[in-house]
Amino acid sequence: MGKIAVAVIVSSWVVAVSILVNRIVTEPYMDEIFHIPQAQQYCKGNFRSWDPMITTPPGMYIVSLAYVASLFPGIFSMKDDLSFSDTCSSSILRSSNGVLAVFCSMMVYNILTHLRPSLTDRKVTLRTVVLALYPLHWFFTFLYYTDVASLTAVLASYLMSLKKKYFFSSLVGAFAVLIRQTNIIWILFIACTGVLDYILDQPKDSADLIDSSQSQESTIRQLHLALLSTKRLLLQCLPQTYFSHEVREIISRLWQFKWEIIALFWPYLIIMAAFITFVFWNGSIVLGAKEAHSVSPHFAQLMYFSLISVLFMTPMHFTIGQAAALARSFWKNNKLVSFFQLCTTLAVGFLSVHFFSIAHPYLVADNRHYTFYLWRKVIKFHWSMKYLLVPLYVYSWISIFNILAKNQRKTWVLVYFLATAATLIPAPLIEFRYYTIPFFFLILHSHVDDDRSWLLMGIMYLAINIFTIYLFLFRPFSWVHETGVQRFIW
Repeated sequence: MGKIAVAVIVSSWVVAVSILVNRIVTEPYMDEIFHIPQAQQYCKGNFRSWDPMITTPPGMYIVSLAYVASLFPGIFSMKDDLSFSDTCSSSILRSSNGVLAVFCSMMVYNILTHLRPSLTDRKVTLRTVVLALYPLHWFFTFLYYTDVASLTAVLASYLMSLKKKYFFSSLVGAFAVLIRQTNIIWILFIACTGVLDYILDQPKDSADLIDSSQSQESTIRQLHLALLSTKRLLLQCLPQTYFSHEVREIISRLWQFKWEIIALFWPYLIIMAAFITFVFWNGSIVLGAKEAHSVSPHFAQLMYFSLISVLFMTPMHFTIGQAAALARSFWKNNKLVSFFQLCTTLAVGFLSVHFFSIAHPYLVADNRHYTFYLWRKVIKFHWSMKYLLVPLYVYSWISIFNILAKNQRKTWVLVYFLATAATLIPAPLIEFRYYTIPFFFLILHSHVDDDRSWLLMGIMYLAINIFTIYLFLFRPFSWVHETGVQRFIW
C-alpha cells in the first residue's frame, strides 16, 4: 500500500507541474540546449553525432531513446503522420525525467524499508514523499538534465547491493557511470559498503587465518607468508582505540574471506578498470568542454556541501537538543584531545576557504543561479565573510558525523566522507546539483525517528519549490544585448 501511495502522490505533482512547465517554457533552456538536440540526433539514428560542449556520457540519451520507443506506438496511433524522430520533442524528453522521478521514489522507499525494517508503511511513505520533494532533485524533474537519471541509477545499484545481488548492482552501476562519469565514486562506495556488510556478517572464525601449509606450491606459500606478515604489521601499527579495533577486525576478515570477496565483487573491479582506461584514453574525466571543467583542488566545496546539507535538514541539525548532544560528546571525552581536534578542524576549514576557494567563470557570469547570488551577496559581501562561515561549516560536519555515527559503523562514515570528498573536491564549479547523491546517502542513513522533523522538512521543501518554480516560470528577465527570455534556475 505504501508504494502505491508514494507512486500516486509523486505522479500527481510530476504530471501537473510538467504540463505547466512545458506550456510556458516551450524551448530548450540552459543546459537543455545541448542535451535535447543531442537526444534528438540519437532519435534520428545519428549515433556518431556528438556536441563537443557536452561533458557527460550518452547514458541519458539511451534511456530517452528506449522511453520514446515505448511511447511511439501509442503516439503514432493518434497521429499517423509522425515519424519516430518527430516524437523526440522537448516535452517528451523532459517527461522521461518525470517517469524516472517516480521510479526514484520507489528506490528510496525500498531502501528505507531495507535499512529500517521496523518502520511502518506510513512512516516510510512520509520519508519517501519528503525526499521526493528535496528541492535540488524536485526541480530538475521537469527539465532534461542528467540529475534525476543519475540519482535513480545510483540508488537502484545501491538497493541491489543491499539485497546482495552484487552482479546486477554492478551492471546498473556501470550504466550509472554511463549517465554521469563521477558516479564511479558512488559505485566504488557501494562496492566498499557491500564488502563491509559481507565480511562483518560472517560468523567469527576462532581459528587463525589460512595456514600457509595449505598451499601446495612454494611460490604461492611465499606470497601468502609475505601478505600475512604485512597484514600483521598493519594490525600492530594501529593504536588501541575503538575505531582501530574495528579497522583491525575488518583487515582480518578481508584476508580471511579474500577469495569469496573476489568471487562476489569482481564486476566492480572491471568497472573501475574500464573507467581508468577511459580516463587515460580521453585525457580527462569529462568528455567535452575540458578546459572549463578541469580537475581543481576545490577543498572549500566540502565546506559548502556540509552547510547546505544540514540547512536542508535543519530540524535534525540546528536544534537546541542537537547542539547540547554535541557539547556533551565533546566534554565527556578527554577535554584536551577534544579541544586539539576542534582546533585542528577549524584550522583545516580556514585553510580550505583561504587557499582553495575557486570562483569559476561560470559562477560569476551567470545570474540565473542561486549560487551566483550566494557568492556575491554572502561569501563576497566582505573579505572576512568566508572566514566567519568556517565555524558553521565545522559545526555542520561535526553534526553530520554525530548523527551518522549513532547508527553506522565508523568505517562506513569514513568511506562515506571519502566518497563525498572524491566527488566534490575536484569540481571547480559550485553547483548544488552535485550535492544530490551524497545528500541522499546522508539522509537515508541518518536514522531520525521524529516524524515532526520530517514534516517540518517537507513543509520547508515545499515552500522552496513553490518559490523557485514561481521565479522560474513567472519572473523571467532579459540580459542586455541578449535576445530571448532568461529564467531563474537552481
